[in-house]
Amino acid sequence: MNYKTIKLDASDNNTYSITDFKGQKIVLYFYPKDNTSGCTLESKTFTSLKNDFLEKGYKIIGVSRDSVKSHLNFITKQDLDLLLLSDKDEELVKAFDVLKEKRMYGKTYLGIVRSTFILDEDGNITKEYRNVKAKGHAELVLGEL
Repeated sequence: MNYKTIKLDASDNNTYSITDFKGQKIVLYFYPKDNTSGCTLESKTFTSLKNDFLEKGYKIIGVSRDSVKSHLNFITKQDLDLLLLSDKDEELVKAFDVLKEKRMYGKTYLGIVRSTFILDEDGNITKEYRNVKAKGHAELVLGEL
């Protein structure tokens, strides 16, 4: 399926596909789970740098498999100012190939590999960052834009 047309529910109670943001450049970041330490750090940093990204012409959008309800809790609890998309059916994470086999405590499971994609005004990928660390990542992306 074309990643640009996949529709996902969002934290602002709307439903979006990448094509809905035509004309806007996007920083699309995929993260494993709401309210976990790395994801909180990454999301709070993107929030704190939001105006700097906007000045460069980029909208920040986060994606995880969590529900919209979970996203709303995450936004409130962590004081985030970002649009978060809920990919509970794993359509967008599969289209961007960020759902990978992971290991924790000897168990194997499918999880989102923290990744960020820079999209141009037509929704085309111009740069990708895969398997990134939360600490310092948002600053790195901003510095390279």
